[in-house]
Amino acid sequence: MTTIQGRLSACGPARLSGAWAATAFAASLSLALVACGGSGKDHAAETTQLTCDDSITANFKPDAHTTVLLVKAFKKGDPLVLSGAATAQTPKAANALCLVKLLVGPGNPGPVNAPSTSPGIGIEVWLPAKSAWNGRVHAVGGGGWAGTEEADTTAISSATNSGDIRFPADIAGQDGSVSSSTDTGHSGSPPILQASFAVNPDGSINTTLWNDFASRAIHEQAVKTKALAQAYYGTAPKFSYWDGGSTGGRQALKLAQAHPGDFDGILAGYPAINWTKFITAELYPQIVIHQDLGGNYMSLEQLDLVSNAAISACDIVGGKHLGFVLDPASCRYDPTKDAKVLCVGSGGTNGTSACVTQPQALAINKIWYGMTSDGSVPDPAIDNGFGPIEGVHRWYGLTRGTSLALLATPAVFPIASEMVAFELQDYRIASTLFTNATGNGADAWKTLSYAQLNNAYDAGIALQSQFGFINTDDPDLTAFKARGGKLIHYAGMADPLIPPQGSRQYYERVLATMGGPVPVQEFYRYYEYAGMGHGPMNQTSNHGASPPMPHPAAGDLHKLLVEWVEHGRAPEGIVASSVPGAPEEISLPVCAYPLKTTYTSGDAYLAASYVCR
Repeated sequence: MTTIQGRLSACGPARLSGAWAATAFAASLSLALVACGGSGKDHAAETTQLTCDDSITANFKPDAHTTVLLVKAFKKGDPLVLSGAATAQTPKAANALCLVKLLVGPGNPGPVNAPSTSPGIGIEVWLPAKSAWNGRVHAVGGGGWAGTEEADTTAISSATNSGDIRFPADIAGQDGSVSSSTDTGHSGSPPILQASFAVNPDGSINTTLWNDFASRAIHEQAVKTKALAQAYYGTAPKFSYWDGGSTGGRQALKLAQAHPGDFDGILAGYPAINWTKFITAELYPQIVIHQDLGGNYMSLEQLDLVSNAAISACDIVGGKHLGFVLDPASCRYDPTKDAKVLCVGSGGTNGTSACVTQPQALAINKIWYGMTSDGSVPDPAIDNGFGPIEGVHRWYGLTRGTSLALLATPAVFPIASEMVAFELQDYRIASTLFTNATGNGADAWKTLSYAQLNNAYDAGIALQSQFGFINTDDPDLTAFKARGGKLIHYAGMADPLIPPQGSRQYYERVLATMGGPVPVQEFYRYYEYAGMGHGPMNQTSNHGASPPMPHPAAGDLHKLLVEWVEHGRAPEGIVASSVPGAPEEISLPVCAYPLKTTYTSGDAYLAASYVCR
């Protein structure tokens, strides 16, 4: 057996990235793994590998803060369950697996049962059988506020949040990669939406757990996953990858920015970067409805009527209605001037219950344009919200045609109300999911004015140091490029939660900071998927309809990333295909920004009819 990748090639192979400094715990493990600076004696015969049993609990001690909570072996076909009876829906192990749950302190002390009290960061690691390991680590990110079950010894984590990102057990069992996830230092019920951890019992911002959530937990996940793989297999991983969408996409870019040595390849999907900016602006549709419409919500039928009208006005390519908007930046549809959606009493011709009034049409224009400091909105013919953020315009809105069902209906998106409550430090503003000893959330967001929301936006920026620099918007990726890292970033242009313009703006800032497309695309490429929602399995636009929108299939972009990292083949010629079961099939090229998918001639549903220009 070879010890630690050929004794680490003089203790510094490039592909161990800067993480070797963190994973060279081996000398203290009582595993007799080779350490740098030794006498030159061949220790291969002395090396002991861990097995999927109490040997991990007893011997995996990378540092004083790390504890093994659980080790469990699964045979091929075993139901993946830790407590209770398996059901017909319980997933099964694709191959033999070893599950290890870790806890990394110090956490945040405090009163028992207070949401801000934490024993540390939970990490769940899935190890393939030793004969099946492909030498890779493929870690995944979380969603929302995270807070999933990594530290719970009775449950397997629900960390992955959308269908394009596979569960760690599937990655380990089907691909043979070591995989992992983290709760980011806290737990919550319901996971992903529960943010009570963010505030101490006295009402002060919990800076410790904000830092764990924003940055430290994902670094510890990387370090401990690679360390455990090295201890278990007796050799260090050859390559390490990160894959995440939404919060996991934000985590992806935070790793490239703050921990560039952790991963060789990073896949960042529809990332929740510009965190306080876009999440504060997520509450803007609610403020518009309460300030302009007296809190009288439009029905889903009304919202869909206008969204579908926008699609019909902007989706014609080659004489065909695609069913989604190919280029939202060029769409300037204005419902205040469309008689087909306006009620008869507002000068329109629509006599159905789904018609909208002039004030309602104007409110939708405001939601599409995005947050302004005073609730104003320009004529879409002049400014449709895709330009630079300046003047009273604070952040982008949802693109025209995107479903408004998540942000403009009575059920407030709780992450938005919680974030604004933290910024203004008035916890009554949060939804009733939020609890704190000083007072619980009471949905007071309903009373906020445009000026108060604007104050919250400014406070979110000013409080970045207390929020763990959650905005994740540093455009200088020099260190990640220098270590040989590769990054693929993608966004859906019909995302109903995270306006994709924020991803585009970030990439443009990277281009400006690092010398333009030629040097940046040597290591970082950004793609925009027309018609895609918040992840490929969350297609949106026509509520209740199934237009044949193209999307990346699960795992496809990861395969491209592996080719780039391990074989130097940069992604070229990406083609997205329609959703399985769509009424018509469609394929489209997806171009590396700033190139655009441009129709030339032929069938608008075929990739051959387009070029990247």
